[in-house]
Amino acid sequence: MIDIAIIGGGPAGLSAGLYAARGGTRAVLFEELYIGGQAAKTLEIENYPGFEEGVRGHALMESMQRQSLRFGLEITCGEIETLSLTDEHKTIRLRDGDVIARAVILAMGASPKKLPLPRADELTGRGVSYCATCDGAFYRNRDVAVVGGGDTALSDALYLARFAKNVYMIHRRNTFRGTVALQNAVRKTPNINILLNSTIEALQGGDNLQGLRIHNKDNGKTSALAVDGLFTAIGITPNAALAAGQVRCNEGGYIITDARMQTSAKGVYAAGDVRDTPLRQVVTAVSDGAIAATSALKYLNSAATHVS
Repeated sequence: MIDIAIIGGGPAGLSAGLYAARGGTRAVLFEELYIGGQAAKTLEIENYPGFEEGVRGHALMESMQRQSLRFGLEITCGEIETLSLTDEHKTIRLRDGDVIARAVILAMGASPKKLPLPRADELTGRGVSYCATCDGAFYRNRDVAVVGGGDTALSDALYLARFAKNVYMIHRRNTFRGTVALQNAVRKTPNINILLNSTIEALQGGDNLQGLRIHNKDNGKTSALAVDGLFTAIGITPNAALAAGQVRCNEGGYIITDARMQTSAKGVYAAGDVRDTPLRQVVTAVSDGAIAATSALKYLNSAATHVS
């Protein structure tokens, strides 16, 4: 039996692993794909405190991994088939057997909804971005586009307008879905250009994005739009399937926690993008992980005291 199982190897999971291992417990982090999560795929992170000139995402995640390993965190790579979270002892079912844990921290993150266009994956990081606050500053005095019509898209456009020469908002409907206040702010911003009832038909360029082919549904015409960056804000999906039906989630599928990262299941905590949170950044994920691990340590100490 292990003390704390951490599900997910992004910044929230690594931070939780650091605090859990440093707290003297046997902590094991389980990651299905690669350590570092979405942050490791970010070319450069400029808004993580302590790095005056910014830091490469993969470098930051590798440093976090080495630091957590130094304090004794164990890392297991492989697919988790199921989680059982409702009993006193939690079960992590892997292909080669079960692992039993006294506490679990859910840090599976969230995945942006991908743009359903050819070359979208190929051009990610080369003009196509899913995080305006991460990458916006790289497009200072350049033309960019935002696709989407909700609060995230509107907020992204307002944020990008601080840096970009022109921001083109592309939305497939004739009205935005976001709040009126954000819509009004967007319409009042001089360098934001709104393209409603429009869809992106193709991404153009060589090794890097150079433009878009836009279809206007009102007149049926297709035109070219030269941009250096495209920020996709068509939604994200929490990676919470393993915990489905076992912890309380909001209508969007994000896991609900209290301020201590406690979920509705005893001994189960959530941290980072998978939980219901107002901001999804590396710095907040790291904070969540530290809080979740500290709460799990207190839970284990309380359980041990109760038994004795």
